[in-house]
Amino acid sequence: MQSFSQLIGSHSSCLHGFELWRESTVPRLSSGYNNWVSNATSYLPTGFHTLTVHLTVNGAAQYIEFLKQAFDAVELTRSSSHDGRLLNASVRVANSVMMLNDVFPEFGGQAYRSGRAVRLTLYVPDADAVWAKALAAGCKLVSAIRDQFWGDRYGELEDPFGFVWAIATHREDLTPAEIEARRQKAFGKGQPPQS
Repeated sequence: MQSFSQLIGSHSSCLHGFELWRESTVPRLSSGYNNWVSNATSYLPTGFHTLTVHLTVNGAAQYIEFLKQAFDAVELTRSSSHDGRLLNASVRVANSVMMLNDVFPEFGGQAYRSGRAVRLTLYVPDADAVWAKALAAGCKLVSAIRDQFWGDRYGELEDPFGFVWAIATHREDLTPAEIEARRQKAFGKGQPPQS
């Protein structure tokens, strides 16, 4: 098994330089990595929200290109290993940051295989326009876009890499009672049918 330094190859000298810089310039409360004195202005990096998606993707660089085409993603960062796989990258989709990396089986990494257990929900001003663009970029239908009983225009697509995207526009602010009444009208007292 390769060490992290072996994996990143020529970048290791940069890391060593960073370690030397950190040791000489960052004050510490006591010895140890977890005891740095923070000079950050926030516990969150700029542009991030409290919960941020981080995906492991077979072909992360290609996935970034897909995200640009389907959802107008803007690439923010990219850090590659010596063999070209992405150690870490980040993109902005609308007002949210998504992090991603390639699969590194030599470190126990695995490709995404959860099927439809996870959905990436994207709220946009015009769900139908984004829906059409995502289909044109290679997504396939999971459940048709339509007005839903909870007040959203909503549908689900699977992207070429196996991730399911829920595309939505919030159209109505409803009370819980209104949502329940609409659910019962649409489905009776039973559960919604499976797509």
